[in-house]
Amino acid sequence: MNEIDETTVPAGFDTQVTEKLPGGGRRMVLNMGPQHPSTHGVLRILLELDGEIIQKAEPDIGFLHTGIEKQAETLTWQQVVTLTDRMDYLSNMANNLAYVLPVEKLLGIEIPPKAQWLRVLLTELSRINSHAVWLGTHALDLGAMTVFFYCFREREDILRLFEMFSGQRLMTSYIRIGGVALEPPRGWEKAVGRFLDGLSEKIDEYENLLNTNPIFLQRTQKVGYLSLEKLLDIGVTGPMIRAAGLNWDIRKSEPYSSYEKFDFDVPVYQDSDVYSRYRVRLEEMRQSARICKQAMDGMPDGAWKADAPKVVLPDREKMKTQMEALIYHFKIVTEGFRVPAGEAYVPVESPRGEIGFYAVSDGTSKPYRVFMRTPSFGNLQCLSALFEGKLISDSIASLGSMDFVLGDVDR
Repeated sequence: MNEIDETTVPAGFDTQVTEKLPGGGRRMVLNMGPQHPSTHGVLRILLELDGEIIQKAEPDIGFLHTGIEKQAETLTWQQVVTLTDRMDYLSNMANNLAYVLPVEKLLGIEIPPKAQWLRVLLTELSRINSHAVWLGTHALDLGAMTVFFYCFREREDILRLFEMFSGQRLMTSYIRIGGVALEPPRGWEKAVGRFLDGLSEKIDEYENLLNTNPIFLQRTQKVGYLSLEKLLDIGVTGPMIRAAGLNWDIRKSEPYSSYEKFDFDVPVYQDSDVYSRYRVRLEEMRQSARICKQAMDGMPDGAWKADAPKVVLPDREKMKTQMEALIYHFKIVTEGFRVPAGEAYVPVESPRGEIGFYAVSDGTSKPYRVFMRTPSFGNLQCLSALFEGKLISDSIASLGSMDFVLGDVDR
């Protein structure tokens, strides 16, 4: 932390040392960040301190601003998928799905059952991956280094699976308008099954390391409390709201992509502190593994992309042997496809909460407007309420419990 430059302080912050407080303390304004490791992205937080107590906290965002929403207006509908990978880089599959659903709604195309189940499988693997990265980095912030290595062990396994399906580890762009990008590779069932079979035991390892660790419990229990009413007022969604006692999960309340056909529970805790958020996310990893096993066991036969030749690229073999398929391929790649004029919004449940794309079409091959409702932005808004009146030593635990990604905030 560094003392703040008066020229960069927003209105309402006192940069001068005020009256001396009892015990010889004094009030000052400090920078927390911008640095990457302990703020889960490039975030600057202005803290006004009264000794060890945070009197005021204000997040300063925008260091990663990429203008993705505006860029989307210059690309074809299909090309925008590549931008969604780069928002929340820990949950790119959920981003892909959240974007393609409203576009498919405007197009009025029917997605084959196999493609829908593949989407469920991959978005749940993405949820496990995201929660593993969160737990590893959160525990590292609190001084538990071993958990970090364990969690990244599982993350590496999932990235290998993504590479197997899409050819890419991170920016997969695998979920496309009309289905998925590629047919599932040979041997995918064995690879995914092997990972899922060992996951429960590995989550037990996380719990064995943390659940009875006195330091971890002291740093998380009864720390970072916010009431359910406050969270709802701010617009927080996802595990944070479920850790405050609200049973709300879009996969259950507004099912999409055949989620209504899967049997799983929504973890809910009541204490609304850092520890409850940890418990919710850990149980969500188990439930995601449960969904993945059901998706594998009940995977439908048939096509993995919609029968929409003017929207979905034809098979390469047909493109090489049939003139009509070659024409469609050429037109889709060079011009894109037209989406009927209208607007649509479809929310999905990402690892951080509700993510949705509000897509507006004017009937052309490029979006007229794409607005992104991202969960990290909503969750970050509760930072001030979490920090103010609390000890500075608890700020990192509270910060990590929000599980935001700054690429998702700045866009």
